[in-house]
Amino acid sequence: QVQLVEAGGGLVQSGGSLRLSCAASGSIFRINTWSWYRQAPEKQREVVANITSVGTTIYADSVKVRFTIPRDNVKNMVYLQMSSLKPEDTAVYYCTVVTGGNKYWGQGTQVTVSS
Repeated sequence: QVQLVEAGGGLVQSGGSLRLSCAASGSIFRINTWSWYRQAPEKQREVVANITSVGTTIYADSVKVRFTIPRDNVKNMVYLQMSSLKPEDTAVYYCTVVTGGNKYWGQGTQVTVSS
């Protein structure tokens, strides 16, 4: 069983930056993929960024260049570094990891970007 805990959300002005973190406890296999999703009010949940165990990253078009998804394999942590934030980035952000054939979700952290 894996548990994920996100942190780092909050209120930021448009153009600002935030760094979200996600810490995993439990068994993370060497082959894994981490992702950040987000869900804005009255919108479907969408994937923001992925990073595989070999470091391959994929970003949603809406966040390319502005967001990065670094990871720390030793600490079993992943981050979402967000810059040039826009009001449309306002959402609950969720961390996930796929490992051992299972997908685990964190509880989410709210990010609010004011205009």
